[in-house]
Amino acid sequence: MPTATPEGPETSPEPREPSLDEQIAAYQREFGDLDPQVEKVVSALGRLNRRMNVAYGRQVADLGISNTEWEVLKTLVLSGAPYRMGPGDIARRLGLTPAAMTHRIDRMASEGLVTRDRDETNRVRVIVELTDEGRAKWLEAMRMATSFEEDLLQDLSGEERALLGELLIRVLRRVEDTQPDAGGRLTDLD
Repeated sequence: MPTATPEGPETSPEPREPSLDEQIAAYQREFGDLDPQVEKVVSALGRLNRRMNVAYGRQVADLGISNTEWEVLKTLVLSGAPYRMGPGDIARRLGLTPAAMTHRIDRMASEGLVTRDRDETNRVRVIVELTDEGRAKWLEAMRMATSFEEDLLQDLSGEERALLGELLIRVLRRVEDTQPDAGGRLTDLD
């Protein structure tokens, strides 16, 4: 029911997201062929992913970088020392367009997180390299994420964590096998 505020007209209270059980009951009402066990797992994973992305976004924002900049830093670190890649290679790994990657690299270079230079062996090719500042931001983000993730899983025993990890990997492999092109994004998120 709308409520009046001292500052102005009536407003509706913030809508509440239905519980998983409420969501599944509504789905079953509208689509009788639904397997509630499957829907509970898939819906819980979706909600967990969304909430974790928000939490990670807040953490990297506290470091003065965006989620998209974090992804580039992570990609460079995963490439191994000397943490260098072509922008097209980074874009492919992240499922982004070359234009979006150029914009991202421009911003990160101006912030001192990466450098962009011509490849000495092929003057047409550009190489993006992680700077000491970029690596320091990545390390701090990893420290924050590790603390968050430990807290997230604190109610699970070591055996439960191992089992959950193995089960999620099995589901991930199924998706990767049936949707091999689904590693990137459908659209750029800048």
